[in-house]
Amino acid sequence: MSFELEPYEPGSSPTGPRGPNTFLRGLGVLGFVLVLFAVAFLGVRWLASAVNDVIAGPESTTVVPGVPVTVEITPGAPASEIARQLAEAGVVVSASAFDRAVSDARASDRLVAGRYELETGMSPEAVLALLIEGPVREVYRLTVIEGLTISQTLDSIARQTDIPFADLSRPLLDGTIVSALMLGEAENLQDWEGLLFPDTYEFEVDATAEEILGRMVTTMSERVGSVDWTYLDALGFTPYEGIVIASLIEKEALFDEDRPVIASVIFNRLAADMQLQLDVTVIYALGGLPDGGLTLEDLEVDSPYNTYRITGLPPTPISTVRMASLEAAAAPDETPYIYFLADEDGRAHFAETFEEFLELQEEYLSP
Repeated sequence: MSFELEPYEPGSSPTGPRGPNTFLRGLGVLGFVLVLFAVAFLGVRWLASAVNDVIAGPESTTVVPGVPVTVEITPGAPASEIARQLAEAGVVVSASAFDRAVSDARASDRLVAGRYELETGMSPEAVLALLIEGPVREVYRLTVIEGLTISQTLDSIARQTDIPFADLSRPLLDGTIVSALMLGEAENLQDWEGLLFPDTYEFEVDATAEEILGRMVTTMSERVGSVDWTYLDALGFTPYEGIVIASLIEKEALFDEDRPVIASVIFNRLAADMQLQLDVTVIYALGGLPDGGLTLEDLEVDSPYNTYRITGLPPTPISTVRMASLEAAAAPDETPYIYFLADEDGRAHFAETFEEFLELQEEYLSP
């Protein structure tokens, strides 16, 4: 059997130049090339991912999910190192998975160093969110009450923190901690009387003595700065002397409603150039209340804090003070009272004259 082929010129086609078959063949070639490019691109991405996993850390395919893991991220660690660390701990499936999550979120410069309590088998996105937010800090509450001397304040802090008394007193005396309220440099702890604000604070468990004391000193400055001292300024008193007066109020008043009235007695006595004659200053001078209470002999103790012997204010505050005492010192009531005493319940009673004061003693203090 034989076939006869119709001759045609080179470059021509049996169906004629630029026929439909030629067009279809062109599309086929183009499609084939595009497929090759796509396969090559995906292959390169797969290869890059595989190489990255080899460099950053192996896949963690056998990790049991939900196991608690502690991870310490060091300051300045690059995202790739953190990714490797997380993969090795089994927190994420692979380093490359976390790397991709960081890259997609553009968060490489937002990862916070610190100790994290994580679990195995977490999603890269969940871990990334935690590392951006930062580690949960372990904190505790420190409470310092009002009316304490500086030594009692440091004792209280030492008991609650296990920081030795000496380590607490050192930064107050070596210039590490300073207060804008202090008249000069601290020569002894007594110079710090009344300059640490009593309150309940939250500190991280590893807070240092400097951090604790610095916060209390700053808080005291802020509280004093929030008070309007116009009244004292007009009388020629400084805010520091206002703190001294507030400490006297703090030790004498049990109830807030008594504070501005007791303040008025103090200012009335100062205006009359009378001795304040406050038992709390004698107790401070003695270093505490003697067993059995104060005696007439105690009232003669030779001390610049004994207001039975000096005229005017003691040289420093005698205790920490609350805001109510600061406010009472800055804005005392206007009264004619010169005397006061407290009954067995701590309520203050006031008198204009000494005779009235004796009557109050008979009424409230007689057995």
